[in-house]
Amino acid sequence: MSGGIVLNWLASTPDFAVPYALAALGLIISERAGVLSLGAEGLMLVGALAGIGAQIAMGQPAVSLVLAMLAASAVSLLFAVMVIWLRVNQVIAGLALVFFCQGLTALVGSLAEWTNHATGGIGAMALWPLSLLPGAGRLFEQNAMVWLTLPIFLAVAWFLSRTSAGLRLRAVGENPQAADAAGIRVTVWRLAAVLAGSALVGLAGAYISVVSTKLWIAGMTGGRGWIAVGLVIFARWSPWKALVGALLFGCIEALIPQLAAAGVQLPQYFVMMTPYAVTLGVMVWVALSRRGADEEPGALGLPYVREERR
Repeated sequence: MSGGIVLNWLASTPDFAVPYALAALGLIISERAGVLSLGAEGLMLVGALAGIGAQIAMGQPAVSLVLAMLAASAVSLLFAVMVIWLRVNQVIAGLALVFFCQGLTALVGSLAEWTNHATGGIGAMALWPLSLLPGAGRLFEQNAMVWLTLPIFLAVAWFLSRTSAGLRLRAVGENPQAADAAGIRVTVWRLAAVLAGSALVGLAGAYISVVSTKLWIAGMTGGRGWIAVGLVIFARWSPWKALVGALLFGCIEALIPQLAAAGVQLPQYFVMMTPYAVTLGVMVWVALSRRGADEEPGALGLPYVREERR
């Protein structure tokens, strides 16, 4: 590839990586509290729909992103009630949430006539003085959400590892019986983790519709939520490793249009399956190497019944 194509590839990578990064970070928050969250794909669709709807109505990207986060959190309440209080199997509840959100967003988007309704997005922000570098300067011209992603990761990583509240959340995910005995309200912390994590997943979906594509199409997340689930396992529930993994998947996805621009002819279905093939490869590698077993929250996916505390 020529230098110009390589530069375009690297410059477009953050735009593709941000949805993976934010969705994976939201899942890490939920799963650190012991709640297995397989509904990321559905919550991303809710965030994407709510974000584009707010953008069409108000034209304020910042407000649209915030409302998308609130919408995803509101829908996640249904999941939280099922798995925390009713103690429904978390795998089944997560899959049911995905199917519910897929149908709901397709219906609402069609009835509201938001499909293919183009909107204004967020313009690029240059990181001065790095944006003035000859040739490589365009690498530092990204939209505001790209620049905000790093502070978001800093805040979450600091919260989980450096604060007493983060310690309580991780304790709930590791050993809810011991946490309850220490006076930590397990159900409250799990609910808070689900709501906060779902807000970030919804933000990831809104990024796709409001910032990246600037329109709504039913099912537009295209399986990114499922890739985020695999990314969390690859990252061993570590925010920083999840960010690195998101950049890796972003590089792969950003490379596809650059190869097409360079005239490289690839079968359509091969191109479409590439991100998922990489995800499967990562999952197999993690399973064979037994990596991540020690980092997995001890009570992940297990309901907590206080009456059974020993």
